[in-house]
Amino acid sequence: MAEQKYGIDKILIRILLWLPSVLIVLFYIPNGLDKLIYHDQTGKIAESSAVMITTGIFILIGVGLFLYHKTILIGTSMLVLYMTFTVLIHIYKGKPAEIAILIVLATVFSSFIREPKLFQGKVKNDS
Repeated sequence: MAEQKYGIDKILIRILLWLPSVLIVLFYIPNGLDKLIYHDQTGKIAESSAVMITTGIFILIGVGLFLYHKTILIGTSMLVLYMTFTVLIHIYKGKPAEIAILIVLATVFSSFIREPKLFQGKVKNDS
C-alpha cells in the first residue's frame, strides 16, 4: 500500500511540475498559429507577412524546444526573447505591458520548476 501511495505522489508531483509549462504553452501555441494563419494583420509594428510568418514559426519552434527537457533552455530563451520584444513594442506604443512582463516571468519560472539545475551556477573547485 505504501508503494502505491508513493507512485501516486510521484505522479502528482510530476503533474504539478508540468502545470505551469502547460499554461505557458496554451498561450504561445495560439499566438504562433495566429501569426502563421493571419499573417496579413494590419496595425502591427511589422506589417510584412514574411515577418509575421517567421515570428509564428519562431514561436512554435521555441515551444517545441521548451517542452523537450534537453532543449528547455534554448526554448525558454526563444520564448523570452519574443516576449521581451513584445514588451518593448507595448511600451513603445503606449499600451499596457504588465501582462506581457508577467508572461516573460512565468515562462522563466515554469522552466525553473522543471529544470532547476539549469539555473544554478557552476561551482569552481580550487583544489
